[in-house]
Amino acid sequence: MPEPHLRIVLADDAVLLREGLVRLLTEQGHDVVAVVGDGPSFVEAARSLRPDVSIVDVRMPPSFTDEGLQAAVRVRTEQPGAPVVVLSQYVEVSYADDLLADRAGGVGYLLKERVADIPEFEANLHRVAAGGTVLDPEVVAQLLVRRRAHDPLAELTPREREVLALMAEGRSNTAIARLLVISDGAVEKHVGNIFTKLGLPPDDEQNRRVLAVLAFLRA
Repeated sequence: MPEPHLRIVLADDAVLLREGLVRLLTEQGHDVVAVVGDGPSFVEAARSLRPDVSIVDVRMPPSFTDEGLQAAVRVRTEQPGAPVVVLSQYVEVSYADDLLADRAGGVGYLLKERVADIPEFEANLHRVAAGGTVLDPEVVAQLLVRRRAHDPLAELTPREREVLALMAEGRSNTAIARLLVISDGAVEKHVGNIFTKLGLPPDDEQNRRVLAVLAFLRA
Protein backbone atom coordinates (compact mmCIF):
# COMPACT_ATOMS: atom_id res chain seq x y z
CA MET A 1 0.00 0.00 0.00
CA PRO A 2 1.57 3.36 -1.01
CA GLU A 3 2.32 5.96 1.64
CA PRO A 4 -0.19 8.83 1.81
CA HIS A 5 0.76 12.20 0.38
CA LEU A 6 1.83 14.79 2.96
CA ARG A 7 0.98 18.45 3.52
CA ILE A 8 4.34 20.11 4.16
CA VAL A 9 5.58 23.50 5.38
CA LEU A 10 9.16 24.24 4.26
CA ALA A 11 11.35 26.80 6.05
CA ASP A 12 14.77 27.56 4.55
CA ASP A 13 16.40 30.85 3.57
CA ALA A 14 18.66 29.26 0.88
CA VAL A 15 16.68 29.86 -2.31
CA LEU A 16 18.30 27.14 -4.43
CA LEU A 17 17.91 24.41 -1.82
CA ARG A 18 14.38 25.57 -1.06
CA GLU A 19 13.32 25.47 -4.71
CA GLY A 20 14.98 22.10 -5.17
CA LEU A 21 13.15 20.66 -2.18
CA VAL A 22 9.83 22.02 -3.37
CA ARG A 23 10.33 20.42 -6.76
CA LEU A 24 11.45 17.12 -5.24
CA LEU A 25 8.49 16.96 -2.88
CA THR A 26 5.86 17.96 -5.43
CA GLU A 27 7.23 15.43 -7.93
CA GLN A 28 6.64 12.78 -5.26
CA GLY A 29 3.02 13.93 -5.01
CA HIS A 30 3.24 15.89 -1.77
CA ASP A 31 1.60 19.27 -1.21
CA VAL A 32 4.00 22.03 -0.09
CA VAL A 33 1.44 24.32 1.52
CA ALA A 34 3.88 27.09 2.54
CA VAL A 35 7.48 28.09 1.81
CA VAL A 36 9.14 30.60 4.17
CA GLY A 37 12.63 31.94 4.85
CA ASP A 38 12.76 32.84 8.56
CA GLY A 39 11.75 31.55 11.97
CA PRO A 40 8.77 33.79 12.78
CA SER A 41 7.22 33.13 9.35
CA PHE A 42 7.61 29.39 9.95
CA VAL A 43 5.93 29.60 13.35
CA GLU A 44 3.00 31.48 11.83
CA ALA A 45 2.68 29.05 8.89
CA ALA A 46 2.78 26.01 11.18
CA ARG A 47 0.27 27.62 13.51
CA SER A 48 -2.25 28.46 10.80
CA LEU A 49 -1.82 25.52 8.41
CA ARG A 50 -1.16 22.58 10.78
CA PRO A 51 0.87 20.58 8.21
CA ASP A 52 1.44 16.83 8.38
CA VAL A 53 5.16 17.58 8.75
CA SER A 54 7.43 20.62 8.59
CA ILE A 55 10.98 20.78 7.22
CA VAL A 56 13.12 23.46 8.86
CA ASP A 57 16.71 24.63 8.36
CA VAL A 58 18.59 25.10 11.65
CA ARG A 59 20.24 28.36 10.60
CA MET A 60 18.06 31.19 9.33
CA PRO A 61 17.99 35.01 9.52
CA PRO A 62 18.82 37.21 11.27
CA SER A 63 21.81 35.71 13.13
CA PHE A 64 22.11 32.41 11.22
CA THR A 65 22.78 30.41 14.38
CA ASP A 66 19.84 28.31 15.56
CA GLU A 67 16.75 30.37 14.69
CA GLY A 68 15.16 27.47 12.82
CA LEU A 69 15.70 25.11 15.72
CA GLN A 70 14.23 27.58 18.21
CA ALA A 71 11.25 28.13 15.92
CA ALA A 72 10.71 24.37 15.73
CA VAL A 73 10.82 24.09 19.52
CA ARG A 74 8.32 26.96 19.79
CA VAL A 75 5.95 25.29 17.34
CA ARG A 76 6.09 22.06 19.34
CA THR A 77 5.47 24.02 22.55
CA GLU A 78 2.33 25.49 21.02
CA GLN A 79 1.35 22.25 19.28
CA PRO A 80 2.69 19.30 21.30
CA GLY A 81 3.87 16.55 18.98
CA ALA A 82 3.73 18.71 15.83
CA PRO A 83 5.92 16.71 13.38
CA VAL A 84 9.13 18.56 12.49
CA VAL A 85 12.24 17.53 10.56
CA VAL A 86 15.20 19.85 11.17
CA LEU A 87 17.95 19.97 8.55
CA SER A 88 21.50 20.97 9.40
CA GLN A 89 24.77 21.41 7.53
CA TYR A 90 26.76 19.96 10.43
CA VAL A 91 26.23 17.46 13.23
CA GLU A 92 25.33 19.08 16.54
CA VAL A 93 24.08 16.52 19.05
CA SER A 94 22.61 19.16 21.38
CA TYR A 95 20.15 20.17 18.64
CA ALA A 96 18.68 16.68 18.58
CA ASP A 97 18.53 16.73 22.37
CA ASP A 98 16.60 20.02 22.31
CA LEU A 99 14.09 18.62 19.83
CA LEU A 100 13.49 15.47 21.86
CA ALA A 101 13.24 17.26 25.20
CA ASP A 102 9.43 17.31 25.22
CA ARG A 103 9.35 13.50 24.79
CA ALA A 104 6.46 13.73 22.36
CA GLY A 105 8.04 12.05 19.32
CA GLY A 106 7.40 13.22 15.78
CA VAL A 107 10.86 14.76 15.35
CA GLY A 108 13.77 14.32 12.98
CA TYR A 109 17.28 15.74 12.86
CA LEU A 110 19.08 15.11 9.57
CA LEU A 111 22.08 16.43 7.70
CA LYS A 112 21.17 18.27 4.51
CA GLU A 113 23.16 15.78 2.44
CA ARG A 114 20.54 13.12 3.25
CA VAL A 115 18.07 14.90 0.97
CA ALA A 116 20.00 13.47 -2.01
CA ASP A 117 18.74 9.97 -1.14
CA ILE A 118 15.16 10.72 -2.15
CA PRO A 119 13.49 7.40 -1.17
CA GLU A 120 15.13 7.40 2.27
CA PHE A 121 14.42 11.11 2.84
CA GLU A 122 10.77 10.60 1.93
CA ALA A 123 10.58 7.55 4.21
CA ASN A 124 11.99 9.65 7.05
CA LEU A 125 9.33 12.31 6.47
CA HIS A 126 6.64 9.65 6.75
CA ARG A 127 8.22 8.24 9.93
CA VAL A 128 8.21 11.65 11.59
CA ALA A 129 4.70 12.48 10.32
CA ALA A 130 3.53 9.25 11.97
CA GLY A 131 5.03 10.28 15.31
CA GLY A 132 8.38 8.53 14.99
CA THR A 133 11.86 9.80 15.83
CA VAL A 134 14.62 9.96 13.23
CA LEU A 135 18.24 10.88 13.97
CA ASP A 136 20.89 11.21 11.28
CA PRO A 137 23.28 8.23 11.17
CA GLU A 138 26.19 10.66 11.72
CA VAL A 139 24.59 11.80 14.98
CA VAL A 140 24.18 8.18 16.02
CA ALA A 141 27.81 7.44 15.11
CA GLN A 142 29.05 10.31 17.28
CA LEU A 143 26.89 9.15 20.17
CA LEU A 144 28.31 5.65 19.94
CA VAL A 145 31.87 6.89 20.48
CA ARG A 146 31.04 9.50 23.13
CA ARG A 147 31.04 7.92 26.59
CA ARG A 148 30.90 9.23 30.14
CA ALA A 149 32.01 7.68 33.43
CA HIS A 150 28.43 6.89 34.45
CA ASP A 151 27.01 5.50 31.25
CA PRO A 152 23.29 4.60 31.58
CA LEU A 153 23.77 2.27 28.61
CA ALA A 154 26.55 0.31 30.32
CA GLU A 155 24.30 -2.65 31.03
CA LEU A 156 23.27 -3.07 27.39
CA THR A 157 24.87 -5.84 25.38
CA PRO A 158 26.62 -4.97 22.09
CA ARG A 159 23.60 -6.28 20.17
CA GLU A 160 21.19 -4.22 22.30
CA ARG A 161 23.31 -1.13 21.57
CA GLU A 162 23.05 -1.89 17.85
CA VAL A 163 19.27 -2.18 18.16
CA LEU A 164 19.04 1.07 20.15
CA ALA A 165 21.20 2.88 17.57
CA LEU A 166 18.84 1.76 14.80
CA MET A 167 15.84 2.78 16.91
CA ALA A 168 17.43 6.24 17.13
CA GLU A 169 17.55 6.35 13.33
CA GLY A 170 13.79 5.80 13.30
CA ARG A 171 13.86 2.16 12.19
CA SER A 172 10.88 -0.07 12.93
CA ASN A 173 11.35 -3.47 14.54
CA THR A 174 10.84 -5.13 11.16
CA ALA A 175 13.48 -2.92 9.54
CA ILE A 176 15.91 -3.60 12.38
CA ALA A 177 15.39 -7.34 11.96
CA ARG A 178 16.13 -7.06 8.26
CA LEU A 179 19.26 -4.95 8.75
CA LEU A 180 20.69 -7.16 11.50
CA VAL A 181 19.54 -10.41 9.82
CA ILE A 182 17.66 -11.62 12.88
CA SER A 183 14.02 -12.50 13.50
CA ASP A 184 11.30 -10.03 14.43
CA GLY A 185 10.91 -11.92 17.69
CA ALA A 186 14.58 -11.44 18.51
CA VAL A 187 14.26 -7.71 17.92
CA GLU A 188 11.21 -7.52 20.18
CA LYS A 189 13.17 -9.32 22.88
CA HIS A 190 16.12 -6.94 22.53
CA VAL A 191 13.81 -3.90 22.63
CA GLY A 192 12.11 -5.25 25.74
CA ASN A 193 15.51 -5.78 27.39
CA ILE A 194 16.53 -2.22 26.48
CA PHE A 195 13.40 -0.78 28.09
CA THR A 196 13.95 -2.88 31.22
CA LYS A 197 17.64 -1.99 31.59
CA LEU A 198 16.93 1.70 31.06
CA GLY A 199 14.18 1.62 33.68
CA LEU A 200 11.33 2.32 31.27
CA PRO A 201 8.25 0.37 32.40
CA PRO A 202 5.07 0.36 30.30
CA ASP A 203 3.51 3.82 30.48
CA ASP A 204 0.64 5.03 28.32
CA GLU A 205 1.58 8.63 29.05
CA GLN A 206 5.03 8.52 27.45
CA ASN A 207 6.60 6.97 24.36
CA ARG A 208 9.22 4.49 25.57
CA ARG A 209 11.04 4.48 22.23
CA VAL A 210 11.49 8.26 22.50
CA LEU A 211 12.67 7.97 26.12
CA ALA A 212 15.15 5.26 25.12
CA VAL A 213 16.52 7.51 22.38
CA LEU A 214 16.80 10.36 24.91
CA ALA A 215 18.84 8.08 27.17
CA PHE A 216 21.00 7.26 24.16
CA LEU A 217 21.51 10.97 23.39
CA ARG A 218 22.53 11.76 26.96
CA ALA A 219 24.83 8.79 27.47
